[in-house]
Amino acid sequence: MSPTIFKIKNYRFYFFSKEENRIHVHVISPVGEAKFWLEPTIALASYTGFSTRQLSALQKIVERNKNEIIKKWKKHFETGSN
Repeated sequence: MSPTIFKIKNYRFYFFSKEENRIHVHVISPVGEAKFWLEPTIALASYTGFSTRQLSALQKIVERNKNEIIKKWKKHFETGSN
């Protein structure tokens, strides 16, 4: 299961239900994929296909939506959906 947190333009922000416990978010679009850690600080974990400019824009989106991502992460995992 990979719940969608939100969508912006062609980007889907989501996480996998059965993955590591460290809070992070995945981003996918027709041109690439990326993974950002949210703790201890927001940082790019991995990517493919995105330009430096796109990665910078995506990181800013993650930074602006950090609280929402963490809230949805905790709600999903605390309810035993994994």
